[in-house]
Amino acid sequence: MADHAHGPVAKKVMVAVGGQGIDAEVVRLACSMTDAHGKLYGVHIIEVNRSLPLGAVMDEVVERGEKILDEVEQLATEAQLNVETELVQARDTGPALVDEAVEWGAELLVMGLPYKRRFGEFNLGKTVPYVLKNANCRVLLFREHREHQA
Repeated sequence: MADHAHGPVAKKVMVAVGGQGIDAEVVRLACSMTDAHGKLYGVHIIEVNRSLPLGAVMDEVVERGEKILDEVEQLATEAQLNVETELVQARDTGPALVDEAVEWGAELLVMGLPYKRRFGEFNLGKTVPYVLKNANCRVLLFREHREHQA
């Protein structure tokens, strides 16, 4: 059995990317957690404002999402992994990630957490707690360095 510095490996690893500076590190981590014969599934969620129809096409947002997913494909290809990516439009990121993980059959969901402060306190936001509570697979959370936040 291969020696993996990051611990257990999964055949189906889903990685959530949001377009933050932490994405490349998160994708590399997800690649290292993916079995050589497995598959990486990169997902970018576009949150659609409730005032718009869910299928509203926002060209510049979709274009940005596609660029984010192109980077996932490039990093996975460099790691010699099978990769699939999906751009999902949803009302809320958390439920959309949980649904995608179930639908795709992910064994592990890897997501990054930018270091954010709200009212002077470190803040997880609403997506991370939702995913940690509701995902039916293992979840690996990767928080960026504190120093990255000014």
